[in-house]
Amino acid sequence: MKIGIISSMQFTDKMLECRDKLRKLGHDAFITDLHKTMIGKTDEEIEKIKLYQKYNLDAIREFWRMMQGADAVLVLNLDKNGIKNYVGGNTLM
Repeated sequence: MKIGIISSMQFTDKMLECRDKLRKLGHDAFITDLHKTMIGKTDEEIEKIKLYQKYNLDAIREFWRMMQGADAVLVLNLDKNGIKNYVGGNTLM
């Protein structure tokens, strides 16, 4: 099964963890290539990168294009900034 994984980019490490687990189970799991700049960054750095991607790389359309052809979408709605089960704008759309 082809599974796209989406979430707040703050949780890039969790998305990669889920992707790897799903791949071990034989699925074609994937996340956006926009994650590559998030690895090893602080929350503050990630916020700046997200804003850049939003306004300069059209991140929302990138997410949409990425999900085309997927059999399923896995949304990681983890707690963020005191908000239980957080879902950000790009994930919502």
